[in-house]
Amino acid sequence: MNFTIDENGYYGHYGGAYIPEILRTNIVALKQQFLALRDDPDFNAAYDRLLRDYVGRPSPLYYAPRLSERYGATIYLKREDLNHTGSHKINNTIGQVLLARHMGKRHILAETGAGQHGVATATVAALMEMQCTVFMGETDIARQQPNVEKMRLLGATVVPVTSGSKTLKDAANEAIRYWIHYPADTHYVIGSVIGPDPYPDMVAHFQSVISSEIRQQLLSEEGVACPHAVIACVGGGSNAAGAFYHFLEEEQVQLIGVEAAGKGVDSGHTAATIATGSAGVIHGSKTLLMQDSDGQIKEPYSISAGLDYPGIGPLHAHLHETGRASFLQATDEEALQAAFLLMRMEGIIPAIESAHALAALEKLSFSNTGPVVVCLSGRGDKDMDAYIRAAPASFKNHQL
Repeated sequence: MNFTIDENGYYGHYGGAYIPEILRTNIVALKQQFLALRDDPDFNAAYDRLLRDYVGRPSPLYYAPRLSERYGATIYLKREDLNHTGSHKINNTIGQVLLARHMGKRHILAETGAGQHGVATATVAALMEMQCTVFMGETDIARQQPNVEKMRLLGATVVPVTSGSKTLKDAANEAIRYWIHYPADTHYVIGSVIGPDPYPDMVAHFQSVISSEIRQQLLSEEGVACPHAVIACVGGGSNAAGAFYHFLEEEQVQLIGVEAAGKGVDSGHTAATIATGSAGVIHGSKTLLMQDSDGQIKEPYSISAGLDYPGIGPLHAHLHETGRASFLQATDEEALQAAFLLMRMEGIIPAIESAHALAALEKLSFSNTGPVVVCLSGRGDKDMDAYIRAAPASFKNHQL
């Protein structure tokens, strides 16, 4: 089974570049530059140096003793929350902004939901002396205010989006419209493994440092390079793509993505694309998305701004179709309970996005298996208001 992208930008049936003609020159140039630089020693040396000295990589692979005891497994947490800016997002933004600089671009454009990608993009744009504009839905601005202020302090212009549900999908729509008007000097830093080719492949490539480090760290800690399973939350799917990347051909490794079920898969208030979606085109690629019988995109819902997206990256659609990865769903309440459990048992406050991955531990059974790695994609500073509001009800009668 082949899990790499083909020359036309497809993973199996999914991918491609469905774009306005005005952007084709940009997309073609971006793909050419990416393919030329991905194996370039000087480019990779600059990228690796920034990951080490600026981001703080490698991120730790933390053995979680109390979680391991609770679930009867050897559980490790890949601590992407300890990266500079607090999530995995900076792995990709450093790569893309370096690429943009090679292309002579001076203006960086981004969309963001939870704000982690926006903060990472604003951070690297400041580092590399570039102008930065970030589109963010008004709903997400209200629930992720600390990250909004971080972006502004870093010099980015944050543009509120008032269309649709005022969340991630709508921010991406507006960012693409902006790029159409300013294609010459602007690079659009897409934050997930979505969008037209080469974005899904490019973002997965820059995020693959996660699984590369997992292999090395497990070999050091456990004497094996491959875990029994890798678990990661999935919205568009960048942290999952990075955590899965170097295990795609290792069929003995279970790859488990966890979607945001919101108030329930069948509630009408969900962002579980794999569970409820069908094939279509969204934001420049053919993939699975939530849509009605007329092909109109359904509004997603999740307590998690970063998972509140009606589609999924074409790589993940392919992994689902081929059966290489399995996808579970976790509700808002299940994610909150998993977050509170981690806080009390391991002293770590996760992002609500990451808490969805942790919630899968309650749904799985591990017995005498090898190590299980959960990608802790971000830290929970940005979600404190949601946790504080939820904590009284969730901790009532809550047994650890």
